[in-house]
Amino acid sequence: MSRTEYQCEVSHSSPASPVSLQKELTLFDVIAIVVGTIIGSGVFLIPSTIAAQLDSLGSVLFVWVVGGVLTLFGALCLAELGSMFPGTGGLCTYLRYAYGPFPAFLYAWALLVMIHTGSIAALGNGFGLFAGQVLSLNAIEMKLLSASSILVLTAMSCVGIRSGKLVQNVIAICKITGLAAIIVVLGVKGPLALHLTQRLPGFSVPSLSLTKFGIALVAVLWAYEGWHVVSFVAGEMKSPKVDLPRGLFYGTMTVILVFVAANLGYYHTLPAVEIRNSNAVAALAVQTVLGPTASKCLSLLILLSILGSMNGLILTGPRVYYALAQERVFPAVFGQLSARYRTPVMALIVQGIWAALLAASGSYEQLFTDVIFTAWIFYGLGVAGVFVLRRTQPHAERPFCVPGHPWPPLLFCAAAVGVIVSTLITRPVGASIGIGLVACGVPVYFVCQKAQPPERTSS
Repeated sequence: MSRTEYQCEVSHSSPASPVSLQKELTLFDVIAIVVGTIIGSGVFLIPSTIAAQLDSLGSVLFVWVVGGVLTLFGALCLAELGSMFPGTGGLCTYLRYAYGPFPAFLYAWALLVMIHTGSIAALGNGFGLFAGQVLSLNAIEMKLLSASSILVLTAMSCVGIRSGKLVQNVIAICKITGLAAIIVVLGVKGPLALHLTQRLPGFSVPSLSLTKFGIALVAVLWAYEGWHVVSFVAGEMKSPKVDLPRGLFYGTMTVILVFVAANLGYYHTLPAVEIRNSNAVAALAVQTVLGPTASKCLSLLILLSILGSMNGLILTGPRVYYALAQERVFPAVFGQLSARYRTPVMALIVQGIWAALLAASGSYEQLFTDVIFTAWIFYGLGVAGVFVLRRTQPHAERPFCVPGHPWPPLLFCAAAVGVIVSTLITRPVGASIGIGLVACGVPVYFVCQKAQPPERTSS
């Protein structure tokens, strides 16, 4: 069967369902999901990892900008694909149309076993870490809180997209307002001068290398992780062909500006040595200029920010499993909707339980590194789908086209190769685990295909 024939077939073969997803999301909701999902714990926790690798403020800002531009390129490419295929499933759907059902299944499998659940788990660990500092919890209590926060947000997402988007909107507004206030305070009260090219203390000789820059870039890309998940809920947008491209662009640009401004504030307030040695740079910076009480208030903002990012991931991921189950690619159980709440409850439950287990067993840095490596394999394939579909479907309707084509997808794909190679070199064991988890999906795919009930044919 040709790819075109397959596309025509799956578009009409989805099993009929007595209930369907609700079209509830507006442009503001889309932007809130992008901003609220990306801005989680990364901007508060990652600066120390980057400061350990890069020897000047200029190189630190440069890696944040590079990560942001790559994210923007990826978002623009997904916007073109999303304007072509505006249904539920997002990147997974684009992979299916570009390459067929097998790569789409492997991505959904990878989302479920590591990429999406691992991101949720890493955020859960970040939540437990900050809550532990505020509440003086021990290690076991922090792990339990991490897992519990995931399960509570999962339960909230089970009761409908409306409640999920309300939580997301409120948290997104609060975190942007709070971060803006922090940036202004650090900019006004920070006592240190900013020198872009001056070598930071702790580096006796220029030490920037491709390996160190690669490690820092992986950390930055984790901070930007989540830019793509809004595409998963395109089927619940009121005007997906218009709002998905706009939401991706406006949301990503907002995040880039916030991240760069926040790092300028940190280095305007703290010496590089303190940034390098702190796992809570934002809290330390605020404490330096406003005292310990303000630092505790910031910890509450960080907790809220992490919850918003977790909520965005928890809300969006199950829509992928649901979409592929409806198209007979993923196990049918994931295609079940709650008749009352019209949400993919079984997919939410499985995702939530597995993410909670990962949060209880893994470390923050280990989780985000493994997630980025595995995810960027599929991000690269998805963005390359722009080239594939322009060749195989040149006359298809594209309400939005990537500006500057072919450079944004080409540079993004080159960066994806770089991230993958860098991680293979610096963390071969973790990378091998990620590849192994994806490879485990190969036999699962064929088992699922054999288990599918015979397809009904129309008379």
